[in-house]
Amino acid sequence: MNTYKHSVALDIKKCTGCTTCLRHCPTEAIRVRDGHAVINADRCIDCGECIKVCPHHAKKAVCSKLSKMDRFKYKIVLPAPSLYGQFEELNDVDYVLQGFLDMGFDDVYEVSRAAELVSEYTRKYLQTEGIKKPVISLACPVIARLIALRFPYLKDNLLPLLPPMEIAAKRARRRALREHPELEPSDIGVCFVSPCPAKASYVKNGFGSYKSEVDCVVSISDIYFQLINLMQRKMPPMPLSRSGVIGISWATSGGESAAIFNEKYLAADGIENCIKILDQVENGSIPSIEFIELNACTGGCVGGVLTMENAFISKARLQTLRRYLPVSQNFHEGREFIPEDTFFEDVPEYTPMNRLADNIGESMKMMSKMQAIRDTLPGTDCGACGAPNCRALAEDIVRGECSIDDCVIKRIKTLTKGDKNDG
Repeated sequence: MNTYKHSVALDIKKCTGCTTCLRHCPTEAIRVRDGHAVINADRCIDCGECIKVCPHHAKKAVCSKLSKMDRFKYKIVLPAPSLYGQFEELNDVDYVLQGFLDMGFDDVYEVSRAAELVSEYTRKYLQTEGIKKPVISLACPVIARLIALRFPYLKDNLLPLLPPMEIAAKRARRRALREHPELEPSDIGVCFVSPCPAKASYVKNGFGSYKSEVDCVVSISDIYFQLINLMQRKMPPMPLSRSGVIGISWATSGGESAAIFNEKYLAADGIENCIKILDQVENGSIPSIEFIELNACTGGCVGGVLTMENAFISKARLQTLRRYLPVSQNFHEGREFIPEDTFFEDVPEYTPMNRLADNIGESMKMMSKMQAIRDTLPGTDCGACGAPNCRALAEDIVRGECSIDDCVIKRIKTLTKGDKNDG
């Protein structure tokens, strides 16, 4: 039984069953049944590809509303680095941060600031003896879930560090309690401004036994217009930003990798490309590298489905913004070690999405039957049956979810043959 709480949902009223999402889902989590799409929660990785391609806007991201923060006495906001690329001619991040304070938040802590710390911790981790390489970053929650569902043998390759969002939430809470001793921990609410629905899923589900320090995830698109109106100030903003080039570069593909100061890295973006890389790592056919950064969205987080601007325009804007920044403004005080509270205690249990049965013998029988059915199908992978390809249809038939009569081409051939026999 699926217990994973997702942040990608379907609006059946808008769905026409056109199969566009079916053909683009990287984990084959979507079928078309009874004239509309159906999402298999056990396979969905909340990548948002279906949201991007749906011509009828039937897929949607499920995030919190900003009003959810009203129940807290002290409100902290964590802006993602990709947020800064949404604004035209932004040459000072402080305008964005001041806008959040004017919106009613009591404090703002940049995720890019925490990213600089994670970059430093990553450099230290890569120098540790005995670790399995290449080390794979888990900063993208889509990649984290994908590995848990499909690549169990890569468990030892995972970078066991919390993502910048969590480091930012921890440090912001700690600062609030230090500066406001009258507050109780339950008085403090932390809101993350996200470029993608997968971050919302991460907060809802945690990672392994770890539970997120973030209380609320709102989308960049929901908060954009309110924020941009507050940024139209005649007075200069307060000097709030504590980020440098390294932290803000995490918004685009390759930014995290460049910060490890090691040329033996690989950075890939786009979910299909990421799957190919993970396949190669699992097969042992990857070049000799030490670090892998994978971003499910094209261009990195700037390509998230909850952003307002084209990913490539955002990237260009961030390149301009970085010109005015120092390399980094954040360094860990204890340089000889990585803080213990920045590590994951464990990783999610492997939950294979392609398992046909709990019993190995039964699984082998079903797989043999599936292959036999597949051999009778036309192999056109047209999607007219409601499955993304003939292999998936054969699997659905074996699982008892549909019948071979759902193959439109096979049915037409049968009817045509019958008509010829009648003639």
